[in-house]
Amino acid sequence: MDASNLIRMANRIAEFFEAMPEHEEALDGVAQHILKFWEPRMRLRILAALNEPCEAAQLRPLVREALHRHAALLGHVQS
Repeated sequence: MDASNLIRMANRIAEFFEAMPEHEEALDGVAQHILKFWEPRMRLRILAALNEPCEAAQLRPLVREALHRHAALLGHVQS
């Protein structure tokens, strides 16, 4: 998976949820969207981007916070 494409997609998701008045709701919205619409390989790759300083710096703050907060949920791969 191309990290730059996933970062761009995650940032676009965050742009939508940043308009929400409740920060917690926005965080949950970003995570739930990624969980619902992204396949496991994509989710694992975007989580890995958090550990790469250059990639993490490209993520919007809402995405970084949502990924950190919901990492266990997003990293869970169902069989």
